[in-house]
Amino acid sequence: MRKLVGSTFVTLDGVISDPQVWGPPYWDEEHFGYARKLLEPADALLLGRRTYEGFAPAWSSRAGDPFADRINALPKHVASRTLTETTWNATVIPGDLADGVRDLKAGDGGTIVKYGTGEVDVVLLEAGLLDELHLWVFPVVAGEGERLLPGIATTHLELLDSSVFSSGIVVHVLAPKA
Repeated sequence: MRKLVGSTFVTLDGVISDPQVWGPPYWDEEHFGYARKLLEPADALLLGRRTYEGFAPAWSSRAGDPFADRINALPKHVASRTLTETTWNATVIPGDLADGVRDLKAGDGGTIVKYGTGEVDVVLLEAGLLDELHLWVFPVVAGEGERLLPGIATTHLELLDSSVFSSGIVVHVLAPKA
C-alpha cells in the first residue's frame, strides 16, 4: 500500500488561499530543505484542480533547479469534476475521488505527495485515505481568504513530529488517529 502525504501552507488565522502573497518572506533554505526532503520519496503527485491550474504554469516554466525538475518529471493525478484535458504529465482521476485515490494507493509505487488543501483534503480525511498531513503554519495573519478544511466533520489527529524553522514556520506532521 502506497503512502499518501499531504503538504499544505496555512496562516495563524487558518487561511490557505494565496500563499504566494503571504508566504515569500518565510521561504528560505530551511523551508526549501524540508520541502526537498518531503518530495524525495515521492513517485507521484496528487493535486486538486485549482492547485494543478496554479502549479502547471508556475513549475513547468522553471528548469535547471533540481526541485523544479523533480516536480516537473513526476506523474500528476488531478482531482477534478470539471477538468477534461491536462498537460504537464498529468491525468484526471476518473469517477469518485475516494475510489480513485484508493486505487492509486493500492497500486505499485512509492509515496504520493499531495500539495494544497481544500475540498480534496476533506474527502481524503473523511475516507481515511490521508496517511500524513504536513501542516506548515506560517507566522502571519492573512485576515481573509479561504480557510483550512471547511465543512469537515470532527476529525482527531495525532501529532507525529514537528519542525520549527528560524523563520517562525512550524510544520506539524499529523496522522489521523486510529
